Amino acid sequence: MTWRRIVLGAQLVGALAFSSIALGALTSREAAETRAFSFEYEVVVPAEVGDAETLTLFLPIAQDTTGQKIRGVDVETSEGLRGRFGRENRHGNRFWVAELPARRPSPTRIVVKYDVARDVVRAGDDAGDAASARAFLGADARVPVDHPILEPILAEVRAASPDASPAARARAIYDWVVDNVEYKKTGTGWGNGDTFWACNERYGNCTDFHSLFISLARTEGIPARFEMGFPVPLDRTGGTIAGYHCWVEFWLPNGGWVPIDASEASKHPAKRELFYGTHPADRLQLTRGRDLRLGETHRDRPLNYFVYPYLEADGRKRDVAVETRFRYAEARPDQKIAIAR
Repeated sequence: MTWRRIVLGAQLVGALAFSSIALGALTSREAAETRAFSFEYEVVVPAEVGDAETLTLFLPIAQDTTGQKIRGVDVETSEGLRGRFGRENRHGNRFWVAELPARRPSPTRIVVKYDVARDVVRAGDDAGDAASARAFLGADARVPVDHPILEPILAEVRAASPDASPAARARAIYDWVVDNVEYKKTGTGWGNGDTFWACNERYGNCTDFHSLFISLARTEGIPARFEMGFPVPLDRTGGTIAGYHCWVEFWLPNGGWVPIDASEASKHPAKRELFYGTHPADRLQLTRGRDLRLGETHRDRPLNYFVYPYLEADGRKRDVAVETRFRYAEARPDQKIAIAR
C-alpha cells in the first residue's frame, strides 16, 4: 500500500506567565518544565459501510495552546484519499475532513503523527480576559446552568464557602465534586458528560465529573471550559493509550485561567492539591468546548464532544465500527522528531 502525506506547519506558543496560586507538591517527572513526545492517532475505516454512496470522515487535530506546542503534524492516508484541514467556528478547534466511497476494495487507514512539546500548566499561565471568558458562561446541551437540579448541591457548596469570592467558591465546588462523585464505569449512562447523570447517580468518568463542575461554576458566574484529549503517562517512555481524558480550566478576574482535574483527584487522593491549579505535562489536548459543529460539510447535529473519529453519510451521523489505535513515544525536549517532510 502507498501513502499520501499531508503536512500541517506548527504554530508558536507564547511566553507563559508564572502562577500565583499555591500548588501541591509535584514529583520530579511532574515538575519537569518541558517534555517532548511523538503521538500517533490511527484510524481504520472498514471497506464496506452500509448502503450509502459516500462517507464524510472528520478527525480532530491538535494545535498549539497554553503549555502545548505542536512542532509538526503529518497525516498519512491510503493512496487516493484527499483531505483538508478546517476550523470550527465556536472555539477554533482544528479538524481534518475527507470524503471516501462507502464501498472500497480494502479498509482505509489514516495515521495522524504528531511531534509535541508539553509544559506543566499552572494557574495564570493563560491570563485570558473577561470578554473571551464570557464565552464559557452559558449552558451546553448536557451542561445546564441555573437549573433546579443544581440547587441542593449549591446550597452545600455555599455553606462550605461563606466567602463568596469566585476563588473561594470555585475551590468549594472542586472539593464537593471530588468528595461526592465516584470515579467508576459500570452500567450504562456514564461517559456522556451529562450533568443530570452526575447529579442523580453521583458516579461516572472524567466527562461526568467535569460537566458537573462546569455547571456549578457557571451557575455561580465563574467561566469554565471543557478540554479533551489523551493521557500521555509520565511513568512510561512509550506505549499504547486505551482512551481519552478530559479536564477543565476556570477563569478568575485577577488570576487568569486555573487548571483543575477533579476526576484525577478522585482517583489519586494524595494528589488532590496538585490537580487544583496544575496540569502536569501528561496529556495531549485535541479540542476545547462542547456542542461543536465542524464546518459546512458537517450536516447532522453538533457533536457533544470531539475526540474520536466522526462519520456522516447522506447528511446523518453514521455509527461505524472504526478501529482506532493511539500510541506515544518519549523524546528529549531538544529532539525534533522527523515526522513532517
